[in-house]
Amino acid sequence: VQLQASGGGLVQAGGSLRLSCTASVRLNHMGWYRQAPGKQRELVATMTFDGTTNYLDSVKGRFTISRDIAENTVALQMNRLELDDSGVYYCYAKWLRAYWGQGTLVTVSS
Repeated sequence: VQLQASGGGLVQAGGSLRLSCTASVRLNHMGWYRQAPGKQRELVATMTFDGTTNYLDSVKGRFTISRDIAENTVALQMNRLELDDSGVYYCYAKWLRAYWGQGTLVTVSS
C-alpha cells in the first residue's frame, strides 16, 4: 500500500491550505495526523467508508476532511490556520494495520 500526499507549504495565520492524499488501494479508514517539533504525532481528522469523521478538538470548525472513495483519495481543507497548526502532516490509512504517507510540511507564520 502506498500513500502519496500533496499540498502543504507556507501560509500566514488566518489563511488556508488544502492537503490531498491518494492511496494505491481502497482502504476503509483514511485521514491525517500531524507532528510538530518536540511533540507527539496526533490525529487531526479521519473518515471511514460510511462517512464517520473524527476531528482533533482544536481544528473543529476550521478543518474539513473529505474522501473520494472511487479515486481512493482523502483531502483536508484547512481554513483559519493558526500558528499551532504548523507541523508535518501525514496521510494515514488503515485496513488491518496502519499505513503512512511520506509527510508534508505545513508552516503557519504570523
